[in-house]
Amino acid sequence: MEKKKNKILLIVNPCAGKNKSRASIVDIVERFSSENYEFTVKTTAGRGDATELVKNCIADNDMVVCCGGDGTLNETINGIMQLSRRVPIGYIPTGSTNDLANTIGIPTEVKAAVDLILNGHTNTYDIGLFNNRFFSYVASFGPATKMSYTTPQKLKNLLGHGAYMVNTFVFHLISTLKEVKPVHIRFEYDGGVIDDIFYFAAISNSTSVAGVFKYDANDIKLNDGLFEVILVRNVRSVADTFHMFGKILRRAYDGESLLYFKTSSVRMTFDEPQDWTLDGEYGGAHKEVRLQVLPRALDICSPDDHPMFLKEELPLVMSRPAPDSEKHRLRKRKDKKEEPDAQADFDAETEPADETEPLIQKLRKRREKKEETDAPETAAELPVEADPAPESDEPPHLEVI
Repeated sequence: MEKKKNKILLIVNPCAGKNKSRASIVDIVERFSSENYEFTVKTTAGRGDATELVKNCIADNDMVVCCGGDGTLNETINGIMQLSRRVPIGYIPTGSTNDLANTIGIPTEVKAAVDLILNGHTNTYDIGLFNNRFFSYVASFGPATKMSYTTPQKLKNLLGHGAYMVNTFVFHLISTLKEVKPVHIRFEYDGGVIDDIFYFAAISNSTSVAGVFKYDANDIKLNDGLFEVILVRNVRSVADTFHMFGKILRRAYDGESLLYFKTSSVRMTFDEPQDWTLDGEYGGAHKEVRLQVLPRALDICSPDDHPMFLKEELPLVMSRPAPDSEKHRLRKRKDKKEEPDAQADFDAETEPADETEPLIQKLRKRREKKEETDAPETAAELPVEADPAPESDEPPHLEVI
């Protein structure tokens, strides 16, 4: 009896990273074909294509494989997260930076990345929810965030990661720093409330952002249910900015001008709309944003023994507050009778709206289905907190495909 072929939906961005994807399509197809895989190849032509291709073409495919950069991966994950069943993802990184691939141990050489997918091992990975959109590894705002989505594709193809450096330091940095305007933010998170003036913020689940900001790999776990947060303040001049850049590279978190902590949920309120970047792509201008970790929501092909992934069950208490010090100037609510707890405020204001409840139910059902059909997972079922109501009037599309 002939062995049943596994079916793959292959999403390819032919313009990613020096047109590397386009040149590799034949090799990728031949490699999967030799291993008894049946596949459907779809190419993207514009922004948002990968999301729609996943939703419309998934059919009875067993896996989605994304071939492109961080932006293509973001779109592909947004499509997978809106499916009615849990589908694993394989990633063949052909972009200019490939932050997530470097973090989780996916080779940037095409053949090696395909071999990793064919190996068949997946790890669970936390996904971030930004208002009504998903992101895989970083959401950020501030002058430095523009370097990714304002870098021309032709420059990326010509110089690769160097394009971001040229775009940042030659085209944007100096001109931007002359008009440094830190903004007022009310930042509510698991550990309390910070109300202050800030210059930059990054909420991430990665060891690297833009290939420049490097976190301590020993302190990062990609399926622990927590974001890593960096907040920058007290930047008033060009000299201050370069000094701060050096502190970030050295990871010199002082709790005063450079803050670092972990949290499972965030709400940020601004006086005026601020531009955001999600996984290196423009995320829109928002006056209020709500971010939440969706613990172990995705299965991604990656090395079995990679230290970035936890194997044991997650604890029930997901949050880890920032260090309680004077330098952090956290404005915590101490008298519960006079002032309600900050986390209680956040929870009360994020009761599940009608349009977001289907998302929570889908995530629960997908995990239950996976536990029934697969070998027992090491991760315990976690209660999914209510998602905040979407910023837009139109809810996430969660129809059954």
